[in-house]
Amino acid sequence: MTNPAPTTGPLVVALVYDGLCTFEFGIVTEIFGLSRPEMGPGWYRFATCAVDEGPMRAHGGLTVTADGGIDRLDEADIIVVPGWRGVDMPVPDGLLRQLRAAHARGARLVSLCSGAFVLAATGLLDKGVATTHWRYADALRRKHPGLVVDEASLYRSHDGIFTAAGSAAGIDLLIEMIRHDFGPAAANSVARRLVMPAHRSGGQAQFLERPVALREGAEIAPLLDAIRGDLARDWTIAEMARLCRMSDRTFQRRFCDATGMAPGEWLVTERVTLAKQLLRRGTARMEEIAIAAGFGSAHTLRHHFRRKLGISPTEFRARFIAEDLEPTAA
Repeated sequence: MTNPAPTTGPLVVALVYDGLCTFEFGIVTEIFGLSRPEMGPGWYRFATCAVDEGPMRAHGGLTVTADGGIDRLDEADIIVVPGWRGVDMPVPDGLLRQLRAAHARGARLVSLCSGAFVLAATGLLDKGVATTHWRYADALRRKHPGLVVDEASLYRSHDGIFTAAGSAAGIDLLIEMIRHDFGPAAANSVARRLVMPAHRSGGQAQFLERPVALREGAEIAPLLDAIRGDLARDWTIAEMARLCRMSDRTFQRRFCDATGMAPGEWLVTERVTLAKQLLRRGTARMEEIAIAAGFGSAHTLRHHFRRKLGISPTEFRARFIAEDLEPTAA
């Protein structure tokens, strides 16, 4: 069996580190690291670089080595951070310098899942929009308050930096990058090999966009559905308890057990989620959005929006529209 001819396209370099997220790394190698002779000689080249010295551990009891050290990033056209070893784990200064230098010369930086913490640590995402797995969104927001964290989207872009949400959302982002670089036919071909849809837009919601109920009991679940279907309504504790046929005290206890939040806080969270969806459409006035989401006034909307997300609705809309990843025309 003859070896395929070497490719000459963009060089993709994936980081390898101690504590490597095996699934996210597997996504990168599956899409960029496999031989695809049908794509021609201009297809991606692929390499790995070691963040840490010596053999490194990966999830699942594996030990991995890389093609070279972080100096490989000097040659990279695309750098992928496949997760990170922990949201509170520091990022080596040398790696941060390499990433900043790569971005300055035009390389694209990509993160999957918790890898967003590495890219955020460079400072290059300040005042930009990024996403990560929904379970890490609050931590990313706390660590980098200058960053708008859009945990509702599958993937986002900002100034040549691309972030994807958890796990399979990374496949969506990387297929979209193929579509941008090589066109829809190439993206469709790779997607078929992966048995994946050829395109899911970055603005599409993560499967778990809103906070998940810990245990939506039979008494509470219908009420939650009813509230989500009519968030503009003036929902009071007394009204919610009456619909569940409970006393106010029993209702509040069971609601907290089911959702992990007090009724009022859960209601605000749902209303902010709806407001974000309306803001992304970019047309409605702020007062209209406030009324549709149940806040009653733009002032109240701004108060709760800033409390939850750290920015104003106007700023969220401007950043979302400006930084959204536009698909290449088919």
